[in-house]
Order: sequence, then structure tokens, then C-alpha cells
Amino acid sequence: MCIRDSVMIGQHIGEGKPDKAGKTVGTSIVLFAIIGIAMTVILELFAGPIANILQVPAESFDKTVLYLRICSGGILIIIAYNVISSVLRGIGNANLPLLFVGIACAANIAGDLFFVGALKLDVAGAALATVLAQLISVIASMGVLKKGNLPIEFKKEDCRIDRDELKKVLNVGVPIALQETTVQISFLVINSIINGMGLMPSAGYGVAQKLTSFIMLIPSSVMQSVSAFVAQNTGAGKKDRAWKGLLTAIATGCSLGVVIFCIGFFGGSVISRIFTSDPAVIEQSAAYLRGFAPECILTCVLFSSIGYFNGRGISIPVMIQGITSACLIRIPLALFFSHLPNTNLTFVGMSTPITTVYGICFFMICFARLKKKGQM
Repeated sequence: MCIRDSVMIGQHIGEGKPDKAGKTVGTSIVLFAIIGIAMTVILELFAGPIANILQVPAESFDKTVLYLRICSGGILIIIAYNVISSVLRGIGNANLPLLFVGIACAANIAGDLFFVGALKLDVAGAALATVLAQLISVIASMGVLKKGNLPIEFKKEDCRIDRDELKKVLNVGVPIALQETTVQISFLVINSIINGMGLMPSAGYGVAQKLTSFIMLIPSSVMQSVSAFVAQNTGAGKKDRAWKGLLTAIATGCSLGVVIFCIGFFGGSVISRIFTSDPAVIEQSAAYLRGFAPECILTCVLFSSIGYFNGRGISIPVMIQGITSACLIRIPLALFFSHLPNTNLTFVGMSTPITTVYGICFFMICFARLKKKGQM
């Protein structure tokens, strides 16, 4: 959602059309408000069946359903944050979204300590902390937006569906949405596979996922920044500068990725203790992180490449890569590794970086084709 909006806003700014950027923002607000309401209703009604599909262990089934229902109540808040972030990234400001993410993370940790630690609300407390953290981040971001002078012309009247902008958003956004949806579904399938391995692997994976969600903030931010940068320069007709931006993003992201790889591979047990004191769960979490760790470096290359193609408005390759990597590589590998004799979460974790290697190779071929056609 953020990416497709950032792309359209960035291209309009590069073209010198701030009024059209405002119409893109208004169209996105209405469109995603409708989607958010629909998602909230679906998750509230079908939280139980979703938990069944994920093969959640019986011991934690009721808590999982409760967590899903509380978090679904915050979907509109999350959408509001994403729309604001997409506006900021579209105008080339990636610092403020990073600040807001930091605020949300700090608020989430404080909320966990209060609701889970002090009030003993368990899973419900964790869900409440997540939703309230997003709300605090949205309030902070709205306050900053009111004081800032943005290079877009946005009025209350723009909060409606503009047919031309909707068509452009959908042309870029539908392939991206299909790719994102397929990828997320593949991780839900992996979650289901790990749940089938037993309670301890499931619990360890849950802790590892909290850590990897923080780890993935860096490549995700790089991808969104590349999308906005490339979109602005594409709109201004500066394709060479867009390519240089991609290379810079890859170099910067990989440099940070090496440090995070070392932390995840060698210090998985230490950082897992942030979320649990159970030795068995810590061991399982660290095992997954060892297999996942190469992703910290590889994904910076993959996500930067995705950002480049999204920024250029060439989203079909992104869709193809996302669907094929999820259906043909990630899920089959996770299934294969989970059924090996004496397997553990390290092998299952390896399915993600191996899939990323495929994605990088795929985009290298796409880059070569673009260069051959003289489009770079």
C-alpha cells in the first residue's frame, strides 16, 4: 500500500504536478479506508477459522483468536499510518517515517511492560500494546504533517475517488498487491508448517518473528525510499540518477546487513532473551535466526531491486517474482526442510534466504533485459 502511493506521488512531484499528487493522496485515503473496514469485519468474524487454518496448537488457540480480534480493531490505525508514511516517502522524506517507526517501537515495548508485565493481561495486553503504539505513531505523524510545508496541493475536496488517479494507482498497485499478498500468505503457510512441528518450535518461531520484524525494518525502509527516489527521478526524466540511487541503496543496506547478520547468527540466544526467559523457547528462536541470518544481507539487494522496479512503474516483474518465489521456492523448501530426519528450525529458516537468492537472480535477468532495450 505504501509503495504504490509513494510511487504515484513521487512521479507527480517529479513531473511538477503537485495538484495531481494531492488527488492521489485523497483517492488513496478513501480507497484504503474502504479496504480497511472490510478487512476489520472479515478478521473479526473469521478469527477462529483463520487460527484453524494456521494449525495453531490447542494450548494457545483461544489466545491466538483473541490476539487476532484485538489487532484487527486497529487495522484502520495501521492504514492511516501507512498512508501518512507513503506521502512522506513520496516527497522524498524517509527520515520522518523512520522516526515514527521508532516511536511506535518504543511505545510498543512500554505497552508490553505495562499491559503484560504490570497488569498481567498476557496475549490481550500484547495486542493492546501493538494497537496503541500504532495510534501514538499516527498522532505524532499527523502533528508533524500539520506543521510541515509539503510540496503537494492537498485539500479536503480531494478526499474522493478520482477516476484518473484510481486507474493509475490500480495499474501500479494491483501487481504489487498480488505480490505482497502472495508473500504474506507464504509466511502464514510457513507459520502453519512450524506450528505442526510442536509447541516449542511454534513458540520459538513466535519469538524469532518478533526479532525478524525489527530486522526487516531496514530493508523495507530502503525499498520504500528507493521507490520514492526512483519515481521522482523517473517523473523528471533522470533515469541515470535513478540507477545510481539503486546502487547506493544496495551498498548502504548491505553494509548494515552484515552487522545484523552477525548479531542474528552469533547472538540469537542473547537477543531472544528480550522476549522470553524460557531456555527451550530461546534455543528454538536462536536456531531459526541462524538459518534466517543470511537474509539480513541478501534482502537488501532484493528489496532495493523491487523498489527500483516499483519506482519505475514496472510492477509486473515484481508480481511474477513474488508469486513464483513464494509458491515454487519458499513454501516447498519449508515443507521439505520440516520433514527431514532430526530437523530443526535452522533448516526451516534457511528457506527464506534461499528464496531471496532466486529473487536476486530473477531481477538480474530483468535488469539485463531493460539494458538491452535501452530503458536504463
